[in-house]
Amino acid sequence: MSSKDSTWRRAAFALVLAVSGCTYSTDETTPSPSSLEALAPLQRQIQMFMDQGAVAAVVQIRWPDGEWSRAYGVRDLDTKTPAQPTDRVQIASVTKTMTAVAVLKLVDDNLIGLDDPVNDVIPEFTAALKPPGPISVRQLLSHTSGMPEVNHALPRDVDFRPVLSRPLTMERGIQLAGTLPWTASSVGSFAYSNTNYLALGLLIQTLRHKPFAQVMNEEVFEPLGLKNTSLDRIGPHETGLLHGYVTLRGERIDTTDNTFMAGSPGGGAVSTVEDMNLFMAGLFQGRALSAASLREMKTTPGFAPYGLGIWEHADGCSIKSRHEARGSFWDYQTVAVSSDDGRYQAAMTVTTPPMPTELEDESSEDRRELLDGQIESTLNETLDRLCEPAR
Repeated sequence: MSSKDSTWRRAAFALVLAVSGCTYSTDETTPSPSSLEALAPLQRQIQMFMDQGAVAAVVQIRWPDGEWSRAYGVRDLDTKTPAQPTDRVQIASVTKTMTAVAVLKLVDDNLIGLDDPVNDVIPEFTAALKPPGPISVRQLLSHTSGMPEVNHALPRDVDFRPVLSRPLTMERGIQLAGTLPWTASSVGSFAYSNTNYLALGLLIQTLRHKPFAQVMNEEVFEPLGLKNTSLDRIGPHETGLLHGYVTLRGERIDTTDNTFMAGSPGGGAVSTVEDMNLFMAGLFQGRALSAASLREMKTTPGFAPYGLGIWEHADGCSIKSRHEARGSFWDYQTVAVSSDDGRYQAAMTVTTPPMPTELEDESSEDRRELLDGQIESTLNETLDRLCEPAR
């Protein structure tokens, strides 16, 4: 399960669903005619995703004068129950942005400094990973530690099911990554590695003296009102859940069971588009972190578009950048966007069609990346149409 950005599992798109035109709304307010006009290209683009074979799509847009939500397609391909805007979905590396908030709260509480080394703080860090020198909290958050990618230590068998059936705990992930070389020349350059966030989860547990999931509930989910977000294991028989699929040698496989990722600081959260927008609004309105920590989070120490757990994107209405949390699995693509002042948000998840993994068909990786980029540009273009340009 390789990854060059935020991917633990991958998918691509083909297969058209007969029900793809079904849409459902939970609008809290009635958008103005001008807002509806601004939203029309978004709806056309999502319908294009469905026509190209997406199983489902859920989206929510928030701006100062309104809110708009829609769902397209079905929750699962067996019952064909229509998807709803409130459905939960695995949000992959959007989890990292939430984990980064919990880490920066450690800094706010003076439990550790951003530039303090973690080598002797995180259990087994030095023994298992054999770092070439001191590694700081900032380097882990910004993917500039040079730490080996745990995915590269996983089996590369076409039949992925044995790998997904075993939990990738933080401790096991650190041990696996430790089987790969960590060179001094890699430290300081941006290289996306999920292992960074496994280490950060262990740091949170160690300094808070509580399980990682409990800390996330107490420090992030509950304070920001994320009532439908958790790090729990989910099963395919739960209700209100978008199912994911891939194929294996032509057979469709339901990959909704998240045993492999449940509880992971790098990609284990399950959430809704509403909760992702609430999270981004709370964060950038200054209700999650101190002003100093939020400023550090938005600083890009190693790679221009990436700060401390957050991506950057140009804002068509402001000289300040928008901020993004992005997640990609084989079966789901998710993007959540916020303006710098927290007044505008947009979040979307698209459930990709049942297609081979890149272990069986390398071209599926390119298709997944294309879809991810289209979601990102679609959300940002929508916010550009809704926001009032700076004078």
